[in-house]
Amino acid sequence: MRDSISKGRNFIRISLSRAASTAACSTFPMRQLILDLLPEASPRLDNFVAGGNVEMLTGLAAWLAPDSSEASLFLWGEKGSGKTHLLHACEAEYSDASTDPDLTRMARAGEDSMSDARFLYAVDNVEMLSETGQIALFNLFNRLPASGRRLITTASQPPLKLSLREDLRTRLGSGLIYRLHALSDGEKKVALATQAEARGLRLPQDALDYLLARAPRDMRSLAALLAALDRYSLEQKRAITVPLLREVLEFENLSEAKA
Repeated sequence: MRDSISKGRNFIRISLSRAASTAACSTFPMRQLILDLLPEASPRLDNFVAGGNVEMLTGLAAWLAPDSSEASLFLWGEKGSGKTHLLHACEAEYSDASTDPDLTRMARAGEDSMSDARFLYAVDNVEMLSETGQIALFNLFNRLPASGRRLITTASQPPLKLSLREDLRTRLGSGLIYRLHALSDGEKKVALATQAEARGLRLPQDALDYLLARAPRDMRSLAALLAALDRYSLEQKRAITVPLLREVLEFENLSEAKA
């Protein structure tokens, strides 16, 4: 068993050195390894696991059509429900208020002649905006009619419940609003089983149950972990089982639940 774990660690470190040579392999978090190591599929509307969000997905696709008359769309839902995936799927000029609360990139783009070929702005996590960022987003709303561009924003709560300037909350609530519902465990199991089948993997029910009980709960991490398991099982020449899954999850305490 110790030899197997040692080989697994060697595999992960070798793979990591190819994907991120500047990182220190011995201290690199497993969660980040899984997300950074793998050639993840680009976010698209057609690879978003809809679950109970079919109406929202249909509405978003219609809003993206050239003949849509609405200038803005607001998505809200809990963390891990897929908001960021959808913003990137829109191929928008993207800003994340959690890392750029002043919206410096967005402000510069708005001050320019809007010559970028993309017609869509996207701002993620608007509840994280600073006062400066709120003013920048409000001004951007005001420029939308003249520019012919559109704006999609996200938050964890609907507009009226956000701790933002009143005039900005009004703007955010003036367009289309959709709630994103997180996938149920049953929907996650179906999605993972489908992805495993597409990879030609045999994912036993007990391994699937173990994965859902102990791995990170968002679908992006689960899908990335499945891809990591695919590569790890091939390297180890072992089928995906609960013991193998436990090795990967416990390598750097990725497990989120106690046995």
